[in-house]
Amino acid sequence: MNELLDKLGDFFGDRPGFLPLLGLGLIVVNFVLQLVPGPGSGWFVDSNLLLHLGLVVAIVGILLIRVLR
Repeated sequence: MNELLDKLGDFFGDRPGFLPLLGLGLIVVNFVLQLVPGPGSGWFVDSNLLLHLGLVVAIVGILLIRVLR
């Protein structure tokens, strides 16, 4: 477990903007899924799961930028 945390810390320390960009990407994907309803777009699109997940990832990423520097 410690090795995993060390590797993740090194990865995100080298790329401080990765998590906010990932969160922004999830938000954009959610927006596109809202515009282009496809077959089987039920609770996944209606619940805005990617929007909420992207927001949490982006906020955590912004908070970790200072810590991992």
